[in-house]
Amino acid sequence: MQKTVVAILVSHRNQAAANVQKVLTGWGCMIKTRLGIHEGTLDNCSEKGLIILDLVGEEEKKEELVRKLNALSGVSAKRVDLELD
Repeated sequence: MQKTVVAILVSHRNQAAANVQKVLTGWGCMIKTRLGIHEGTLDNCSEKGLIILDLVGEEEKKEELVRKLNALSGVSAKRVDLELD
């Protein structure tokens, strides 16, 4: 069994969130699971965030998604492929 996970760090959520959301919406059929994490409370929301994706689909499309995310200002995305016997 193989799993592809993408970790996305967003450094300026207020500025980058809309662009990140546009990219993720465009590739929504490939995203099996999405988890968004940021530090903060109701009165003090953090500007930094972490998004974790569980992807399915073609390898070329997975790579393209990561490239598109990394092209955004304030965004860093890394792909990790995990395999179990």
